[in-house]
Amino acid sequence: MMMSSQLKDKPLEAMVKSIQQGDKQLQNYLLSTYQPFIAKSVSEVCKRYIDPKKDDEFSIGLSAFNEAIFSYSSEKGSSFLSFAKLVVKRKVIDYIRYNKKRPLPLSLDETYDAEQMENPLEIVAVKEKYSQEIDTIHRKEEIMDFKDKLKEYKLTLIDLTETSPKHKDARDSAVRTARILYRDKELREFVHAKKKLPIKELVKKVDVSKKTLERNRKFILAIFIVLSEDYIYLKDYLKGVGQ
Repeated sequence: MMMSSQLKDKPLEAMVKSIQQGDKQLQNYLLSTYQPFIAKSVSEVCKRYIDPKKDDEFSIGLSAFNEAIFSYSSEKGSSFLSFAKLVVKRKVIDYIRYNKKRPLPLSLDETYDAEQMENPLEIVAVKEKYSQEIDTIHRKEEIMDFKDKLKEYKLTLIDLTETSPKHKDARDSAVRTARILYRDKELREFVHAKKKLPIKELVKKVDVSKKTLERNRKFILAIFIVLSEDYIYLKDYLKGVGQ
């Protein structure tokens, strides 16, 4: 049986793969070792200290981390911890949202005064505002992660603003190109490894000139990153575009 000292020398992504293949010892090791990471990720959502022994949110985060282990794929190009942090935060946000939306229990005598009758409308308003705040937090988390991914490709949000195609047809064409790039396994792996467009190979697969590919290179790479990651909100902007 492999001891903890030996486990430390094994790459994290390799550990995850072994767990996916049924290694229970590694699974328990990771769930134990990364509890501080999980607590920190949960704390960033809850905006307070999280006690692993007392807070329900930590249990949600721990379960989400375990789920991330089995749903992670290195083909997407992101590190496991980057992926796991997104999954943990998303699950905790969903948990908070669910608990805020649960109806309040009715009193047993079913009697209400005028003030109590006003409460349901107030509750609805508060819940709606809270839901919007949670969505805002979630979007910010995705954008921050997206900015980090852009850095890996030596890109910035300012680059995208300056180089994004101005006309709708041109943008749709660039998104379509990014989808073709992402769906091709060999080209996808090339981009993940080299962090650049395989223009010579890509021009053979799309109805776009080499000059256009080079002009829209940064925008295509950015869309490729969105397609490669588990971005719920950013992907909403691409629905129906370049299909």
